[in-house]
Amino acid sequence: MRMVKYIILLLLICTCCCINTTAQKPDVFVLDANALLANKNKVKANDAAVFPAYKELIKDANVALQFGPVSVMEKKHVPPSGDKHDYMSLAPYHWPDPTKPGGLPYIRRDGQTNPEVKEYKDKEYMPLLCENVHLLSLAYFFSGDEKYAEHAARLIRVWFLDTATRMNPNLNFGQAIKGENTGRGAGIIDGRHFIKVVDAIGLIKSSRYWDNVAHNEMQVWFAGFLNWLQTSENGLHENSTQNNHGVWYDALRLSVSLFIDSTDLSEKIISHVKDRLDKQMDNTGRFPLEMARTTSLHYSVFIMEAFLNIAQMAEHSGVDLWHYTSPTGKSLRKGFEALLPYLSKQKKWTGEQIKDFDFKEGYPLLEVAYLKFGCKDCKQMIKDIEGAKEKILLIHLLY
Repeated sequence: MRMVKYIILLLLICTCCCINTTAQKPDVFVLDANALLANKNKVKANDAAVFPAYKELIKDANVALQFGPVSVMEKKHVPPSGDKHDYMSLAPYHWPDPTKPGGLPYIRRDGQTNPEVKEYKDKEYMPLLCENVHLLSLAYFFSGDEKYAEHAARLIRVWFLDTATRMNPNLNFGQAIKGENTGRGAGIIDGRHFIKVVDAIGLIKSSRYWDNVAHNEMQVWFAGFLNWLQTSENGLHENSTQNNHGVWYDALRLSVSLFIDSTDLSEKIISHVKDRLDKQMDNTGRFPLEMARTTSLHYSVFIMEAFLNIAQMAEHSGVDLWHYTSPTGKSLRKGFEALLPYLSKQKKWTGEQIKDFDFKEGYPLLEVAYLKFGCKDCKQMIKDIEGAKEKILLIHLLY
């Protein structure tokens, strides 16, 4: 009888282990769940290919434990609505006009950030919040240490859910231009950072610090935000843009639609992105509206990042954008190949670039190209640029 009980107990343990292993696969959309799970197993095995990056992640996450919480209530200025719960920011490249009384209306200096934007803490805090939540959730996933999930959940709740501090689900007053408007469609690009929060929630779902109530509340918040994105004047304007803003708008919509399980909308967005790719890329694989910018290499990489994020998310709808070619011959591969000589430093960028380009911006593109486009040398290119620090890059845990 004891032997029977012992066997039953062993079977139960084995069953639980199997369940837990399956449950470890994270519910993410931009991040690759299979790659994360495989790299987690490598971390457990102290695999030298990923362990230095893991130690660096934990170091960064320990710093993130000291961040915040922050909220939209901390800004000095009250939005035109009179409600501090509304997000507000200034257009970063607009400055007082020295020829006009009071400097109004502000004028554009592309690529030059007006320090006045720092007076509006929402624009500073939102990306910091999303980046720290991202790091903490990854640290929880790879380590299993609940302290990281606990702080990530706290940061999310304060920014999005707590009655006293929550952000209203709109960007009505994003990137305002003084003397011209109180907010504009271009401000929606501030919200692209929410894509990281959506995936972070999927990474901490198994934590005791994240429950169904919080999860459902976040789905409600994002459903409201998605409705605003698709019906507001600012949202409709951003949808019509033909540069990186339009692509990031679709990336944000797709992330949210997957999070709230809106399958029909996801498929429509992906179809819309195919049309964007066809219209916004030229026959050489470049994007003319990004080439017109004063930091054209940055924006060329920036728009490709948005497209690649969408391609990863499209896999959840059974769509292969990686190898898609539009009716006029445009493709993500062509866009990448147009950038490759410059990302690898084999050639000097021919467009305008008034600031030094941070080559780290191109590493995700090189990593994706290795996996999806058969660029066998792309990993070595990262090593050549980064040197000894290459081993601690986060990309080793994500791909």
